[in-house]
Amino acid sequence: MSKPLTRRDFLREGGLCATAATLASSPLAAAAVAKGAPKGPGIAWAKAPCRFCGVGCGVMVGSRQGRVVAVKGDDQHPGSKGLLCAKGYSLPGILTGGDRLTSPLIRKNGRLVKATWDEALDLVARRFKETLAAKGPEAVAIYGSGQWMITDGYAATKWFRAGMGSNNVEANARLCMASAVTGFMSTFGSDEPMGCFEDLALCDVLIMWGNNMAEAHPVLFGQVLESKGANPAKRIVDLATRRTPTSDFADSHLLMAPQSDLAIANGIAHLLLKKGAVDKAFVEKHVVFKRGKEQIGYGLADKSRFADEAKKVTFEEYAAFLETYTPEHVARLSGLSVAALEQLAGYFADPKLKVMSVWCMGVNQHSRGTWMNNLIYNLHLLTGKICKPGSTAYSVTGQPSACGTVREVGDLAHRLPADMVVMNPEHRAIAAKIWKVPVERINPKPGYHTVEMFRALDRGDVTCMWIQVTNPFVSLPNVDRFRKGARKDGRFIVVSDVYPTETTGFADVVLPSAMWVEREGFFGNSDRRTQHWDQLAEPPKGCLPDDWQIVEVARRMGMGDLFPRDRATYVKDLYEEYRQFTVGTGKDIGTYEELKANRGLRWPVVKGKETARRYVEGEDPYVKAGEGISFYKNKADGGRAVVWLRPWEGPAEVPDAEYPLWFTTGRMLEHWHTGTMTRRVPQLNRAQPKGFLEIHPEDAKAVGVADGGLVKVTSRRGSVTLPCRFEARGQVPRGTVYTSFFDESQLINAVTQDSICPISAEPDYKKCACKVEKA
Repeated sequence: MSKPLTRRDFLREGGLCATAATLASSPLAAAAVAKGAPKGPGIAWAKAPCRFCGVGCGVMVGSRQGRVVAVKGDDQHPGSKGLLCAKGYSLPGILTGGDRLTSPLIRKNGRLVKATWDEALDLVARRFKETLAAKGPEAVAIYGSGQWMITDGYAATKWFRAGMGSNNVEANARLCMASAVTGFMSTFGSDEPMGCFEDLALCDVLIMWGNNMAEAHPVLFGQVLESKGANPAKRIVDLATRRTPTSDFADSHLLMAPQSDLAIANGIAHLLLKKGAVDKAFVEKHVVFKRGKEQIGYGLADKSRFADEAKKVTFEEYAAFLETYTPEHVARLSGLSVAALEQLAGYFADPKLKVMSVWCMGVNQHSRGTWMNNLIYNLHLLTGKICKPGSTAYSVTGQPSACGTVREVGDLAHRLPADMVVMNPEHRAIAAKIWKVPVERINPKPGYHTVEMFRALDRGDVTCMWIQVTNPFVSLPNVDRFRKGARKDGRFIVVSDVYPTETTGFADVVLPSAMWVEREGFFGNSDRRTQHWDQLAEPPKGCLPDDWQIVEVARRMGMGDLFPRDRATYVKDLYEEYRQFTVGTGKDIGTYEELKANRGLRWPVVKGKETARRYVEGEDPYVKAGEGISFYKNKADGGRAVVWLRPWEGPAEVPDAEYPLWFTTGRMLEHWHTGTMTRRVPQLNRAQPKGFLEIHPEDAKAVGVADGGLVKVTSRRGSVTLPCRFEARGQVPRGTVYTSFFDESQLINAVTQDSICPISAEPDYKKCACKVEKA
């Protein structure tokens, strides 16, 4: 790292978080960065969280006559502290694309034609009723998003589980955060992190496990760099499979082989035991050891199901398990040097150093994603570097409400709100009481997880599906199969969105949605912060909120009693009903009035007071006096966390003579997921208008392609043609190619494989085999 930067400097530097191209062509963004946003007559400013990423940055939204005219960072927001990244400063543009959907569409004679809301909603209700009557609750499904607002996800899960008796409720957070969920649940008995954003500044060593924070979470990374400026001794370690903008600011860039993170974590644990660096008092008081199934496969077959079987083991058995993970063996598997492994272990072994591990999709989108989450926690539990200021393990979330909606509300096929599950009769009874339905209405059998849900659509086991706020026919792995399945006869697909997408092109009914501050809403971010905002702008005439669309269809199906009837207060009513699930559980969210009065509150919220760190006496109200640290949610193990014996196992597919290269995908700074919103922002689209392939010059030379030339990338599933780049913002090592799937004109996921972590059912977008040819 060449120089220490303030957060504001970092966010203004060209080529990082607000590219020179973006700022030069965006007076609005440039003015906001300079804190000189418009101050014209009639502009009203109000708080809201950002629409992008799991940080949930605070935004001040300026509106005039029902239209958003400016945004700036919210100086009073405790998480983002007044700053936004390029996407945040471009928020007004996501509302005003020229092709905004403003009328329901119904497919007639093969074409989508305009319809009234009554026509569209009546048709949706009729088709769901007919499917239920003919095929039962397993044939209907709803697929939402980590960009769903809390009341959207709650309305969906209640309608399906309490109204139709179906657990086919999923969201695209299954594709990015499910392994974090199963990692938290299997280690601590409760989902979501124990630390907080402040720990990023307080740590002495920050280890980023496959996490390109400079592009994916730039506001947080700006805080990291500012803290390094104040503490030059702070170490930033970038452990990754390619060089990224994050690497440029790291003290150590450690290039590892794909999937070798499992071996690296076990290798560090091996060295900790050899060094005598285990915090024995902490381990004896707070930890149990377990071993699960091994050689667990990759979930590639339809209808495959997996259940882990945990067996308690001793510390001595754990030590014996680690014996094979010597530095020399791990170096061979990973490509790291023995010295690098010793250095990593030394950070954890030094009792004077505060160590923080951070990760996102590099760990979670992994055929052993649950295991890898477990193994990172192992290192912190063994050394007692957890639940302490600046010393903890932290899973950062990819979407603005993947935590607050999908994970906390329970929009996954086996979940209910507040960590409850449909398989547990006590949990079903609690839900039935709050929902005022017979407990028999709630199906005890988990529904289809995302990949299996779309396999079921292809097979014809699911024939009626509603997709909201997401673009799966671009984002799903092995996407060609699912696109063909959606085209088959007998399928009925509803899509709610704000713009035409590849997915709306498969719909029988398209419903235009109100978006972001065009409606009142709630998000929950990575920091366990639940945030509320008021409606600040008028949606285009003809657009309705996603939750109200669900309420209206349920009413037309004769299930109106499930939902509030008053359009003016239904958001508050739905939120307060959902809150009942959380109170008294250690996941208590703030009241509607408390959230309106604050810039979010981190749960558990008890007596109006938020919690910065969980499981800590004096901070977490559920930890009793004298306990110090208590993992109280893990009741099955007496309030202890679990150190898991999880081996290194290879991925589902590796390069070979026919397909000699690794193919991997990830995010980029300017665009969000499949680009539905960000490609409508001219400044962002000009900065990165088309998808491209990062490739090493020697690999390109081998097939006769120059920088910028077109290449065809092919796997066993499909192919895509892209221009190649040698010196992009990131650089790949020889033997690896990399791209992002923001450009929906290029179906990148025709190449990726639908292998999953069998425990979390999250796909591995980071590792499959491909070949590259000159196009």
